[in-house]
Amino acid sequence: MALDGIVTRSIVHELQICVGGRINKIHQPSESDIIINLRSQGENRRLILSANPTYPRVHLTEQSFPNPQEAPMFCMLLRKHCEGGVIEAITQYGMERIIALDIRQRDELGDISAKRIIIELMGRHSNIILVDPNTGVQLDGIHHVTPSISSYRVVMPGFAYTKPPEQHKLNPLETSKEQFLSAWGEAGEAAESSHWLVQAYSGLSPLIADEIYYRARHSEADAKAPLVQEPLQPEALWSAFSAMMLDIARHQYQPMTGNNIKGKHVFSAVLLSMVQGDIRTFNSISACMEDYYGEKALRDTAKQKTSDLLRFLQNERSKNVKKLTKLQEDLAEAEDAEKYRISGELLLASLHQIEKGDKEAELINYYDEEQKPMRISLDPLLTPSENAQRYFKKYNKFKNSLTVIDEQMDIARREITYLEGLLQQLDYATLNDIDEIREELIQQGYLRQRSGKSKKKKKSDRPTLHVYTSSEGIDIYVGKNNLQNEYVTNRLASHNDTWLHTKDIPGSHVVIRSASYGEATLNEAAQLAAYFSQAKESSSVPVDYTLIRHVRKPSGAKPGFVIYEQQRTLFVTPDEALVRSLPNTVK
Repeated sequence: MALDGIVTRSIVHELQICVGGRINKIHQPSESDIIINLRSQGENRRLILSANPTYPRVHLTEQSFPNPQEAPMFCMLLRKHCEGGVIEAITQYGMERIIALDIRQRDELGDISAKRIIIELMGRHSNIILVDPNTGVQLDGIHHVTPSISSYRVVMPGFAYTKPPEQHKLNPLETSKEQFLSAWGEAGEAAESSHWLVQAYSGLSPLIADEIYYRARHSEADAKAPLVQEPLQPEALWSAFSAMMLDIARHQYQPMTGNNIKGKHVFSAVLLSMVQGDIRTFNSISACMEDYYGEKALRDTAKQKTSDLLRFLQNERSKNVKKLTKLQEDLAEAEDAEKYRISGELLLASLHQIEKGDKEAELINYYDEEQKPMRISLDPLLTPSENAQRYFKKYNKFKNSLTVIDEQMDIARREITYLEGLLQQLDYATLNDIDEIREELIQQGYLRQRSGKSKKKKKSDRPTLHVYTSSEGIDIYVGKNNLQNEYVTNRLASHNDTWLHTKDIPGSHVVIRSASYGEATLNEAAQLAAYFSQAKESSSVPVDYTLIRHVRKPSGAKPGFVIYEQQRTLFVTPDEALVRSLPNTVK
């Protein structure tokens, strides 16, 4: 991962605009993430603190996050000690991936109270810890570390805060040429690769170490000159190292994303000469990280939360696919029901020619124009008469079952369509969306209500609403699960609003909340309908659109199912960049 001490330094520098800001609201959308809404320098800002083991990070964000109905205990604690408080300082511990937010707030008695939020960006050991800076005692951590987990330190209320183990590395911003050359000499043969830099200096990732070696191996005149094949001279290495550290010491950052020499997508706070592919530069490290992580972290958290639902829906779909296959076999057999009647008639007419124990009888088929012989399989355990009756029973069973088979096949097809729709919705569901999908499955009788804690009921039955704003300033509502689709289409939308949906493809209900709009809004709404559908990766996706008054839900239909008429069809190719560029909020 590219989040190293240099990136952390650039984040802390950028977050200085939050110093002096007042914290308005804190919420915890997932077990590892904290969102702080604050007001600083005349603007509202949103800060994400994440101790996600895969995507730990701290940066300003424009992304909307769900606010759970019930706040976790750690979130409640942060609200108690930090909401309404003022951020006095944001600092980094040396060149480590540790950030501290110092907050001043008045407590219940009106006295000034100081608290410190420490964010440790340490991969799977990442944590967010609330500490009393006057005593050094922890009030709590988002992830507890008990004595049975770590003998070095404990992260639990009441224990003194201990920093992660020191690595006793050199600070790259305070290194002289003599110290650098000395460290290079001590590395010996290891100095042939960049790894020794990571071992010797704090805050340097393998990515930055590789970049220093890359710069040293190229001439200053031409960044794309042929590589120097002979062993690197320490002077060239020091020159590349010191030039980069000078920029970092002066906070001269150039955030960017691109692919490293192994083709892996990476981001950096400094300009990397060695990156390839789609290189993008940014005005701020927050924008860079927002672009790099995108929805990865939310998707990762959502996937963990949906694993049981995913298995259940896939199993249910498989059961219905098998059921449909069996029904199709039954249908083929039922359509041949007449042959069972003929077999029974021929056996009754020829009982004297058959003995109990026979496995087969070859009889003249009087129903055939040419009266050809017909082989009839027999059950040797049954008498000739019982064998005849067996064929008559089969005939009656299949004759009567044709109607039932057709009905059951129709039910199985509808179930498969419904389950495939839910599976598609899970692909881009947020945490709130997942809860609503689970609630829908409980309402439909697929799942049982979870025992244990009884969740507070929502004050209203309104589901989460995803609202995008078109380039013309018009609201576009997108339903990302069936409960949202139902609400947006059947309850929220007005008769003259425009409704969109991918043609014959599972996807979101999209509603343009205006009777008048331009081509740009229609195209952007169609893009949303195509992007949030099963055809997301396809091109030239058909999207139907019509007025809401021409859309209706059949009686007894499953959630999210509607029929519509008087539609027109647009063909669009989903454009993720366009969708992500549209301002959006979660209500």
